[in-house]
Amino acid sequence: MKLTQKTFAGSAARVARECRIFYFCGPDESGASDAAARIAGLLGEAERIELSGAELRRDPVRLADEARSVSLFGDRRIIHVRATGDDAHDAVETLLQSPVDGWPVLIVATSATDKSRIAKLLEYRSEAIVAMFHPPDLKSVASTIRSSADSIGVRLTDELSERIARATALDIRMARSELEKIALYLDASPQAPRSASAADLEEVCAVSEDDSMMPLVNAVLGGDARRIPAELSRMREQGMNPVGLLLAFERRVAQLAQLAGRLGERGDINAFMEQETQARRVFFRDRPDLTQQLKRWRGARLNRLIERLTALHRTLMADNRNGELALSQGLAEIARAAAR
Repeated sequence: MKLTQKTFAGSAARVARECRIFYFCGPDESGASDAAARIAGLLGEAERIELSGAELRRDPVRLADEARSVSLFGDRRIIHVRATGDDAHDAVETLLQSPVDGWPVLIVATSATDKSRIAKLLEYRSEAIVAMFHPPDLKSVASTIRSSADSIGVRLTDELSERIARATALDIRMARSELEKIALYLDASPQAPRSASAADLEEVCAVSEDDSMMPLVNAVLGGDARRIPAELSRMREQGMNPVGLLLAFERRVAQLAQLAGRLGERGDINAFMEQETQARRVFFRDRPDLTQQLKRWRGARLNRLIERLTALHRTLMADNRNGELALSQGLAEIARAAAR
C-alpha cells in the first residue's frame, strides 16, 4: 500500500491497526520521522528496539530475529530502523520470508524514494505501507505548527508560527518540542489556553541558543579549518552542551538533505538557492552558508555525513563524561572532510 504526506494523516489510524511493516522515505526526513513517531504513538506503549541500516546490512537476519523475539518481561516491542538508501534491503526481504508476523517494524530511510528496492518489496503487500514525504513549504509547516499549538492550548499568530518554522528549519519534530516548552512556560493547556508573544519565544525557545552555536556549525560544515580551533575554544569557554550542539548540527544537515532532494540533478546551486530564498524556504541570512555547504555535502558525501553524526550521537549518549572531547574530535574530522 502506498501513501503520500497528503493521504497519510487521514490513513494513519487505519494502517496502524492493519499493518506490521511501515516504510517512510523521501527527501523530507523530518516528515518521515514525524510520521513514524505518530504510528508508534498509535501502536501504544512498547519496548523500543533501535537498529541502523548499516547493522542490518552486516547481519540481514537480525531484523527478523528481533521482530520474532520476546522481551525479558514479556512486554510488547516496536522495532525502529534508521536506514540510508537500500542498505536494509536484504534484512527486509528476510523479514518478509518469516512465517511469523512478529512485532511492528518502522523504517525511516533517508536518501530513498518510493522507487527504491525496499519500496518495491513492500508496496503491494497488505501488511505493509510505503509512505513518501516531500519537503514542505514554509506556509504549510507554519499552519501545522499553529494547529499543534492550538491543540495544547498555545495561541500563536501567523508571524510567530512562521518564526518557529524558520528557527527549526521546517522540522516539525523540533517545532513540537519548542511548543511544549512554550506551553510549560505559559502554564497553558487545552482547558486554559494562553497567547504567546515574541518575548515568550525569546525566553524559552532554542533559537537564541542555536544562534551562539551556528558559527561553529558553519565553520565545520563549510570546511573553514582556520576558524575551527577558535570555535572549539569558544565551545568550551561558554560551556555549550555537547548533545545540544550536536542537535544543532543534525538540524542543519537535515536542512541540507531537504535542499539536496529539491536540487536533484541541477548543477547551478547559486540559482537554486536564489529560488529557495525567494520562496521563503531559506532565510536570507542563512543563504551564503547553506550555499557553500550544499556545494560540499551532496549525494554519497551527505549520506556519510549523516551516518557519522548518527554514530557520534550514540557515542555521546553512551559516555556523557567524555562528551566534549568526543565531539571535538568528531567535528574536527568532519571539518577536514569538508575542506577536501
